Amino acid sequence: MDSAIVMEIAREAVMTTLLCAAPLMLAALVTGLAISVLQAATQVNEATLSFVPKILAVFATLLICGAWILDQLVLFTTYLFERIPLLVGA
Repeated sequence: MDSAIVMEIAREAVMTTLLCAAPLMLAALVTGLAISVLQAATQVNEATLSFVPKILAVFATLLICGAWILDQLVLFTTYLFERIPLLVGA
């Protein structure tokens, strides 16, 4: 087993994780920022006010991007299965 192959697989795993998490994290970030601006404008300082909109935004993003995320995970799994012979040394 070559360490370069293992490092390539680890890099692909990190990139796939970032690609799959990016839409959800971006939706939570934008929603949190919008709620923070709204709270600052209205001077309502309730810490729990942003949780429900963030959860709804992440859920909506998951519904919209879910097929793409699943496709990315299937591509990575296929990539892993194609690399099994290289890892075993056959």
